[in-house]
Amino acid sequence: MSDSIERAAEMLLEARREAANHLKDLPETLRPRDEAAAYAIQKAVTDQLGPVVGWKVAPLKNGHSTCAALNAKLVVASPARVSSARFPMHGVEAEVAVKLGRDLPVREAPYTRAEVADAIAAFLPAIEVVQSRYLDSKAVSPLCALADHLSNGLLVTGTPVTGWGAIDLARESVVATADDKVEISHTGMPGGDLLGEVVWLANVGSRWDGGLLAGQVITCGAWGGCHRVGPETHFAATFSHVGRVEMTFGQPRDDVYLEG
Repeated sequence: MSDSIERAAEMLLEARREAANHLKDLPETLRPRDEAAAYAIQKAVTDQLGPVVGWKVAPLKNGHSTCAALNAKLVVASPARVSSARFPMHGVEAEVAVKLGRDLPVREAPYTRAEVADAIAAFLPAIEVVQSRYLDSKAVSPLCALADHLSNGLLVTGTPVTGWGAIDLARESVVATADDKVEISHTGMPGGDLLGEVVWLANVGSRWDGGLLAGQVITCGAWGGCHRVGPETHFAATFSHVGRVEMTFGQPRDDVYLEG
């Protein structure tokens, strides 16, 4: 690992430890110049956080995707009580995730859509808690955001649905509420190709970690965008077939505390 990668990773880790999105940016000399460097920083941070149990895939409009690895402390079950102080942005997104039933290790021949579909054990509803380590994630370069795990703070997951093959995500609807006030009402998978994103992750995105493992959860984008809610808010997302997931921001003595 180069000295610049190690130093950039340590700055992002320190921001996690202090539970504050306080970095204006990485110093110019430490900013990643390409995706390889951004992923190297992300990997250095991930290695300190623990084993990878999940992934976030961010599909972009030009067809190019990026991803972030999630460790065991960053994936929790619904209903969850989540630290307001630990995640001060209070950003939330309703999402559909998949759970793998078997390994998809790195190999020379690309996985086909059929092979990846066969490896998916279930769909499950999810809420991503959005938390950047920067003061303003939109003010930094996409590569710096990638190095910071694409602003992932936490993933809250609901009950897996094993009969996922019968669910048409183009017709799937979600209603999400903040303290019972509707914040999101949306129909149709954003980007339209959840399976394609998982195929990309299996063949490209996860290669630096040796591929994908059975039991890992993969989430593939917000249904209805990111919403900022209050520090004592109950947020729930109910999908028409994928199910319901919920969480509440609360005080430190009661909630999920992440060492980071």
